[in-house]
Amino acid sequence: MEFDSKKSVIVPEGVFIIGTYDENGVPNAMNAAWGIQSDFGEITLYLAKHKTTENLKKTGAFTVAFATKSTLEISDYFGLESGADVNKIEKAGVHVHKSTHVNAPVIEEYPVTLECEVTEWNEEKEYLRGKIIAQQADESVLTDGKIDLGKLQPLMYDASFHVYRVIGEVAGTAFKDGLKIKNR
Repeated sequence: MEFDSKKSVIVPEGVFIIGTYDENGVPNAMNAAWGIQSDFGEITLYLAKHKTTENLKKTGAFTVAFATKSTLEISDYFGLESGADVNKIEKAGVHVHKSTHVNAPVIEEYPVTLECEVTEWNEEKEYLRGKIIAQQADESVLTDGKIDLGKLQPLMYDASFHVYRVIGEVAGTAFKDGLKIKNR
């Protein structure tokens, strides 16, 4: 069966919560699914024009929190309304504090947050590239000082069914399991 190429499924699509301040210092958050680690210490997100993109053009900074199973409801909400129409932070009842490293809010309900500076905003192609300046992680999602996806339970967006799925189960060991074939 052949499918429409515009409905291709490429997985996983992370669920990223982008935090910004507006020109008056009011925090905002949006839900975005099209993003990747594009280099060491760099993230690229594909964003159409939003309140968030207007904010980051003014401040030059943003945060990226990873939506999790425990933050599913607020994460989905951040994609339902526009920050141009409603104060989503206030309505969701979340707690924020200013990032130590960049001019952007950290939403305290999320266990992992990247603090980023804008390095490129391409309005025509609708992509944002940012340098990761710092990363915060709650102790509850760490194992041996590393972020443990089994504990974090990050969400991915399943575009086929318009649902969120949880990432975390270990299926194998990278750079080891394929050695059985290599060493034949």
